[in-house]
Amino acid sequence: MHCNWAGHMSGELHEAVAEIKSECIGVSLHSVELDLCSVASILAFVDAVESWILTTYPHHDLQLLVNNAGILAASQRFTPEGYDSMMATNYLGPFLLTKLLLPLLEKSSEPARIVNVVSFTHRCVRSLKINEELFLKGTVQKSLNRDWYRMARIYEASKMCLLLFSYELERRLGNLGSRVTVMVADPGIVKTSILQELPQLLVNITHLGLKILGLLQSPDAGARAIIDAALAPMEVSGRYFFGGHGMTLQSSALSHDTKLAENLWRWSSKFCDAAIAHLKNDRHDSSSHLVSEIEERLP
Repeated sequence: MHCNWAGHMSGELHEAVAEIKSECIGVSLHSVELDLCSVASILAFVDAVESWILTTYPHHDLQLLVNNAGILAASQRFTPEGYDSMMATNYLGPFLLTKLLLPLLEKSSEPARIVNVVSFTHRCVRSLKINEELFLKGTVQKSLNRDWYRMARIYEASKMCLLLFSYELERRLGNLGSRVTVMVADPGIVKTSILQELPQLLVNITHLGLKILGLLQSPDAGARAIIDAALAPMEVSGRYFFGGHGMTLQSSALSHDTKLAENLWRWSSKFCDAAIAHLKNDRHDSSSHLVSEIEERLP
């Protein structure tokens, strides 16, 4: 088995790859930098994966894509294309990356799978309005004459979007008779660095409280749901894995709203097309041919 391991911070990425290689002798692991806030980085990553397969392992296929990136931003930041960075990292980036890698997955000689890592916090979203405000401004609102960034709300919305996209992609692939299946995995509450932008005292208190309640998991425990989703029988698709041990749950009723999912798909495609067009206009280097090739793939 050969794996491409993608990450934004090169130092931590290389350390993680080195640690895995030291524990799993003989594993073939290739690290590639990827910033899901940057369309240019996504395009370069897709190009790198294609080149890696063709030049290094020409007789191998892309059989599994796990979208595991996620951030909780304490303040609003914007991508080069002007999108809210948390929405871009948690949803728009994975949306674009998945669509661009889908042809490689469909060409696989064996059934392939996409696993999107979601969050139980999607259940906090009671309604969702799909418009420019969601992607470009997140949930910045006026309060006491100051702009404030409702980080929890936009995080929850981004995870709901990823879930809606997952189910819509699964329906579309199923209707086409594709051998690519789609799963979602919810790792639960895991002790990771996702709270790193919050005050350390608050993080410590939060972790302590969750640990006392028995809700805080180690990264190894949190990974069980992702592994279950990745290794489930290939004839199974569209399941929501949670907690490990093969357990599945029903996600919220809103996440199964097909009209909302179709509308989200249209808006997401619109923004991705616009971002690629923006990049194409700004680029005049030798890599501009890649942008044109990518445009041809987007439905």
